[in-house]
Amino acid sequence: MQDLQLSEFKNIPIHHGTLLSLLKEYQNPNDKISRWIKAGTLIPLQRGLYLVGDLWRNSTPCLPLIANHLYGPSCVSLDYALSWHGIIPEKVVEITSVTTKRSLSIENALGRFSYHTIAQSVYPIGIQSQPFEHGYFLLASPEKALCDKLLTTRNLRMTSQQSMQIFLEEDLRVDMDMLVDFDFTIIDAYIGAGIKTHLFKVLKGLLQEIA
Repeated sequence: MQDLQLSEFKNIPIHHGTLLSLLKEYQNPNDKISRWIKAGTLIPLQRGLYLVGDLWRNSTPCLPLIANHLYGPSCVSLDYALSWHGIIPEKVVEITSVTTKRSLSIENALGRFSYHTIAQSVYPIGIQSQPFEHGYFLLASPEKALCDKLLTTRNLRMTSQQSMQIFLEEDLRVDMDMLVDFDFTIIDAYIGAGIKTHLFKVLKGLLQEIA
């Protein structure tokens, strides 16, 4: 019966406490959880967090949602979000996120998840609630994903719009046509936050030129 109840979670990660509630009639619920893991009924994502196995889920795991649950507060951003929005052409395997906590990388059976620290003042800017089959996950808007990438790239110095365009096209392989309709209010919010202000002013100037 509990096995069938697990299927109701679908793509939603399950916390250990939830499993204990489900197995409250068992004298040793952790033994049952261990058997589920060995049988593939549960996939361990990290200590105390699981995903229902393929047989009981019948859908592809939602990696951005899992990234939100693994470490928080966090929002999927940077390269993964840039690829998601079609800003860069490459498919990104590593699920990249930003967080206000310390930087961290997590690897499990589903892949590699990395978290990069940004300031609290810019973290909430441009976060979108992205719907998927069974709920929502937090995803950076195209503008936020690019701003976060500039913010977290070490030793990045931009003195002109030309140098910014070279970096975007040659280093990040950005499709410049995808930047034409960027929302300047998000760029302005990053400028107003007072972190790497000149960098974002150069970006805004370039975007105004190509708009």
